[in-house]
Amino acid sequence: MRILMSNDDGVDAPGLARLAAAARALGGDVTVVAPERKWTAASHQLTFDRDLVLTSRGEGTYACSGAPADCVIAAMTIVCDAAHRPDLVLAGINDKLNAGEDLAYSGTVAIAREAALWGLPAIALSSDAPVAVDAVSALAGLLGMLWDARATWHAPGCWLALDLPPRLPAPLVQARVGRDKIGAATTIVSSTPGRIVFRLRRGRPGTSAQDDERDVLARGAIAVTRHRWDTAMPLPDDAFAALNGARS
Repeated sequence: MRILMSNDDGVDAPGLARLAAAARALGGDVTVVAPERKWTAASHQLTFDRDLVLTSRGEGTYACSGAPADCVIAAMTIVCDAAHRPDLVLAGINDKLNAGEDLAYSGTVAIAREAALWGLPAIALSSDAPVAVDAVSALAGLLGMLWDARATWHAPGCWLALDLPPRLPAPLVQARVGRDKIGAATTIVSSTPGRIVFRLRRGRPGTSAQDDERDVLARGAIAVTRHRWDTAMPLPDDAFAALNGARS
């Protein structure tokens, strides 16, 4: 099994090291292409306006000067040739949950989404608590089980997002996508006529509802959501009739 790994916390992040150790415990051929630095809330941005650099950090590990999604493209077009195409892409383990609106903001989730664009099975993992060294064995068991059962969750355009509880092993529970918006407030640093300097405030309200990610985690389970990049919400036919009628 060939496994490609990346994250949005940077190539030296502890969560990435734990995930790589778990992947290697499965006997997988692991390749890491991760950002040089932390890219919080990078979402799915791609870098077209400057050169990017890949730097070897040891066998099978590269630091990329670009964003998280850039790392997947670099891996697929430079590091992993056609003969070494990954079988599975792992993103994370993100430092803090990716729940609710974070699914749109998260660079970790963007890695899995980008992998899905390439037709690859992908899993994005996040946790509010650091994953302990002694949890690597349980994490490896979780990854192995998901790989063996991939026919039950992998489909074109789809990927999994897992939010991990503080203690592993734990049961898997399908969760609803909740509402817990990060970046909902600002602080004004200075203000003069015609110019305002401000910063976005970090932090979430911590809201939760029954069966959403936070509720599932509160029960000590792994919150699992499956996503698909090419879904849409079609308008009903009569809406087009009304819209076209409004033009006449």
